[in-house]
Amino acid sequence: MFVDKVRITVIGGRGGDGAVAFHREKYVASGGPDGGDGGHGGSVILRVNDNLSTLLDFRYKRKYQAGAGANGMGRKMSGKRGEPLIVEVPRGTVVRDAESSRIIADMSTGEDFVIARGGRGGWGNAHYATPTRQTPRFAKAGLKGQERDVILELKLLADVGLVGFPNVGKSTLLSITSNARPKIANYHFTTLFPNLGVIYVDEGVSFVMADIPGIIEGAAEGAGLGHDFLRHIDRCRLLVHVVDVSGSEGRDPVEDFHAICRELKNYSLDLSDRPMIVAANKIDLLPPDSDNLERLRQAVEEAGYPMYPISAGTSQGIRNLMRVVAERLRTLPPVTIYEPDYVEVVEAPADPSAFEVEHYGSTWLVTGAWLERLVGNINFDDYESRNYFDQQLRKYGLFQRLEELGIQDGDTVDIYDIEFEYQR
Repeated sequence: MFVDKVRITVIGGRGGDGAVAFHREKYVASGGPDGGDGGHGGSVILRVNDNLSTLLDFRYKRKYQAGAGANGMGRKMSGKRGEPLIVEVPRGTVVRDAESSRIIADMSTGEDFVIARGGRGGWGNAHYATPTRQTPRFAKAGLKGQERDVILELKLLADVGLVGFPNVGKSTLLSITSNARPKIANYHFTTLFPNLGVIYVDEGVSFVMADIPGIIEGAAEGAGLGHDFLRHIDRCRLLVHVVDVSGSEGRDPVEDFHAICRELKNYSLDLSDRPMIVAANKIDLLPPDSDNLERLRQAVEEAGYPMYPISAGTSQGIRNLMRVVAERLRTLPPVTIYEPDYVEVVEAPADPSAFEVEHYGSTWLVTGAWLERLVGNINFDDYESRNYFDQQLRKYGLFQRLEELGIQDGDTVDIYDIEFEYQR
């Protein structure tokens, strides 16, 4: 099964928690806090694997999470860093943000890409020792890893793309010019997924050609199979438009030519401007009195493209066409590598003064990212920890804000399920 577009979730590993510990050694009194830091969480890393040609594996597993960092320990020993998770993708995979569809990365160069960073490990209590707080019984919790939904979209890396209606001879052309062995039969939509072949023209002269499943009218709007695979010619430097000039399918070749050009334009204006060569195929099946070849030549020349009569079935004109394609490729820019248009916003540290207050009778509900993190770091069974919590709330103006809003003595303050009675 050929799969070329999937949506997955990637999650960086959580950072380990800092340790609350105190130095204990014979003959050493009051050794002091020596809790170590938690290890950083592992990251999710995308890596190119040239042995893969489809995104099939991602149909059965949609969530990828790296390892968490280990918690800190006594004697100021830091926790082990979480194991990174390597996710292998085919070369040519474009990574998009699931919400905005903007490109995050193009996995075509072979360089690894960190798609979800692990969370930082928390500080141990050794960091919180001060001359006035010599036995801190609290430590910092590890942070969550980055989580994001992304779309993986495979775009084949080919120099030349074969386009045209179903059953015009694209697969036959690929099979006789390369070692590719696509399925060939005399019915529409024989080709159900793109095929790649390497064409060797002369010593040191070769290129990669892709056979794209047949496009029909309305493909750009989702009709037929062509819509699913039009993305695979986005990177092609040159298009070879194969037209059945014999009319053996009961269609007019001139109408076919214009119809495919319209579909390419409807799909992408950039694609409609791509250099193109028209291959008038099946000339061996032309009726003696047919004017199809001349009418098609006139239409193609008016559109500004060159045309070459061929017969994929008898190999007539094939070698000359391949030489022309190779010569044209010499003057064209290399295969497109997409530049990221997604600017990753590095999460800024939580603002201690940014909190929201909701009033329900005598209860005041306070929320905020910094407050949530602070609550997770406090040991509320310890007196000094509670004092530190109170100092932080006063330092960043929470109590002043509550007083401005009219809080009264005896009212209840709720901060992430931690409730206390307010006293001035």
